[in-house]
Amino acid sequence: MRGTGTGSTGRTVAVALGAVLVAGGCTVQGTGPDGRGHAPVRIDVTTGAPSKSPAPRDRRSPSAPSPRPEPARVLWERGDTGRDVRELQARLRQVEWLVDGPTGTYDDLTERAVRGFQGKRGLPRTGRTDTVTWRRLLGMSHEPGRWELYLMGGQPAAAPDPRCTTGRVLCVSKSSRTLRWMVDGRTVSTMSVRFGSQYTPTREGVFHVYWKSRHHVSTLYDSAMPYAMFFSGGQAVHYSYDFAARGYAGASHGCVNVRDEAAIADLYAQVRNGDKVVVYW
Repeated sequence: MRGTGTGSTGRTVAVALGAVLVAGGCTVQGTGPDGRGHAPVRIDVTTGAPSKSPAPRDRRSPSAPSPRPEPARVLWERGDTGRDVRELQARLRQVEWLVDGPTGTYDDLTERAVRGFQGKRGLPRTGRTDTVTWRRLLGMSHEPGRWELYLMGGQPAAAPDPRCTTGRVLCVSKSSRTLRWMVDGRTVSTMSVRFGSQYTPTREGVFHVYWKSRHHVSTLYDSAMPYAMFFSGGQAVHYSYDFAARGYAGASHGCVNVRDEAAIADLYAQVRNGDKVVVYW
């Protein structure tokens, strides 16, 4: 009686089946000598060798602890100065916690504004700007522009125009919004100024002071123009109460406004009729 075996035909089928499994990259069920099944084996389609499976994840292991939040760190406080303080003040103005400034100096008004901002949002009312307070303020405001940072003046003066380097000159820069009082190329004093709006622009060019009027009042606008030094028609360099109160949030009717009364009083005493005025970009 002929028995059933695994001759050449059986081996051929097994090899062919193995080739199909290798080519397809399939998972095959292996058997050991005892005939029992083993874990499925993944066959590498390139080498034909069994590939290593990643170790199973231990789902019982506890998850990693969440990192603790960074403690609040003080960034600025009363007495600090600089551009960062100026930005803080500009942002506090945007959310209506500060009216004056920016000045670039962390004064009592800034401290009071920060304390109010903190209290409104449930933060410790320290009056000092820490990292937590600063993040909250950043989220409620936009990055201030150049003139928001220098709303009340304080912008560094631009380099003087070449026409300002000889003689006695009121050298007025529209780009930096500053006035230099210069004598023979030397800067005697510098002050912040503002100009007319687009509808009443301040004229540009070279002029001369032709009339000074200490207690002048405009007949056209019925507004005070103390320490007026006229240089082009009705346009003059003069002190402005509105500029002192509102800064660059307003504009003149074409004149060059000065907000520092002590500075322009001193300037008025020095300037003479005939002195040159240069208004430039």
